[in-house]
Amino acid sequence: MKLNLYSFLASFPLLKKSYTTKIMLVAFLGTHIPLLSLLFSFVISNSYSLEMTIRVMLIALLATLAGTAATLYAIHHLLKPVIFTSAALQNYLNTKTLPELPTEFTDEVGTLMADTSQTLHKLDELIHYISNYDDLTGLPNRDLFRDRLHQTLFQPENNQRFVAVFLLGIDDFTAMSHGLQHETTNLLLRAVAQRLSLCMTQTDILAHLSGDEFTISRIDIVSFESVIKLSQMVLNTLSKPFSIEGNLIHLTASIGITINGINEYSVDQLLQQAHIALYQAKQQGRSQYQFYSPEINAQLQERITLENELHGALERNEMLVYYQPLIDLHSGQITAMEALVRWQHPTLGLLSPDKFIPIAEANGAIVPIGEWVLRTACTQNRAWQLAGFNPIRISVNLSARQFEQPYLVEVISQILEETGLQVSHLELEVTESFLMADMERSVKTLKQLRELGICLALDDFGTGYSSLNYLKRFPVNMLKIDRSFVQDVTSNPDSAAVTNAIIALAKSLRLNITAEGVETREQLDYLKMLGCDEGQGYFWRCPMPADQITPMLQKTYQQMEKIPAQVDV
Repeated sequence: MKLNLYSFLASFPLLKKSYTTKIMLVAFLGTHIPLLSLLFSFVISNSYSLEMTIRVMLIALLATLAGTAATLYAIHHLLKPVIFTSAALQNYLNTKTLPELPTEFTDEVGTLMADTSQTLHKLDELIHYISNYDDLTGLPNRDLFRDRLHQTLFQPENNQRFVAVFLLGIDDFTAMSHGLQHETTNLLLRAVAQRLSLCMTQTDILAHLSGDEFTISRIDIVSFESVIKLSQMVLNTLSKPFSIEGNLIHLTASIGITINGINEYSVDQLLQQAHIALYQAKQQGRSQYQFYSPEINAQLQERITLENELHGALERNEMLVYYQPLIDLHSGQITAMEALVRWQHPTLGLLSPDKFIPIAEANGAIVPIGEWVLRTACTQNRAWQLAGFNPIRISVNLSARQFEQPYLVEVISQILEETGLQVSHLELEVTESFLMADMERSVKTLKQLRELGICLALDDFGTGYSSLNYLKRFPVNMLKIDRSFVQDVTSNPDSAAVTNAIIALAKSLRLNITAEGVETREQLDYLKMLGCDEGQGYFWRCPMPADQITPMLQKTYQQMEKIPAQVDV
């Protein structure tokens, strides 16, 4: 559609901003040009006297002006529907106020007003939906959840009730989504939303916050038991397999719960508390629920503080390596040293790995820390050898994050070359849990390490899959019995049975066996009787700095035999 005349008139400054002025100008010119032409023709003709000519011209001019004024007035009012429609559109853009335009007229301008009104109402509904609902699941989003819960909380009739906020997160959702197509993941989240809807009552509020997180609020909680019942129902509902595009997908979820008096906390505070409880629930394993408590909040605050302070700890030389000897149960001699990292925190003192290793694993700091421990331990072992001590193995733990690094084998080879330590004097400890994450890649990496001549130990054996089918594929040299079995091996028949089975399995596969956590003579005697090769634990030495280990190595192996002799080894 060409707008030549409109564009031409809009080029004049006085007409640019007023559509009404454009219409009036055209109407004025349209009525006056014919009149002026007639008058000009009348004037130049000689048929009438001058007096008659003037009289006719004045009458015609006044009549024309009156008619033009009436015409312009009428046109102005006829333009009002267009003007109202334009003003309504502008007002909606500025204030989001829906217009009240008439819809009973059927001509072109009436259709324009009706269509504009209908379009703006539909647009407002669409904007409201986009602003308040999740486009993936169709559930209320965070903003609408907060608004609805806030309105519910502060209604006068609810001031004596309690509210429970449940925050649900799918366990290992990131890893799961990496293994699925994007559309399959979306279909799965929609299916989760549908199942959760089946667990709701009319007064519950269910929302999709983001990613794999859903939240539920329930008003008028009468007991903790009712909250637990809802949590268990939700977890059981989600534990049933989902059929997505013909495939069965299994998942579990964890729930964080906070229960508070309605007027005690804001919606944002309740959500924050539920987040803290959800974090704690996920720390406990799969398909768990956890109630918020100030103690949990304190633990999280401590974790956040440690995580912030962990950055730069290596550069500040706050990391230390302690060493714990591994003892041959038959000769009593030291056969290896396990390198164990410690954090000399500037204000909290010496921190054990349990305090900071999970944090380092989660944020990736474990990779540089692990490499530093490996380099430090290899350097120390080489220093002991250069000091004239008999060569022993140095045992270093590999974390899951380190094992996932594509250049792990190259990094280890470079460290051995830099430190001058022979490959045969390095032992790397790995655990079943992260080996099982990618079986083929794990076996390939382990074979590459074995080909270098590195000794491999499977740590914490007995706590994971412990499958003979998997074990025979891992090219390891040694199994390490987890301390949880050793601690009550002489008092708990189940622990004794597991320990016996592990030792028998290791012998059948021609693997060496090391028992962790040996603390008593009875445990030692029992392990020796079963034919366990090595032991490690406080029965001999706790982990110590290198300068305290060195005097032990200064003695000859004959002198070292006095240590087991004192305990009748």
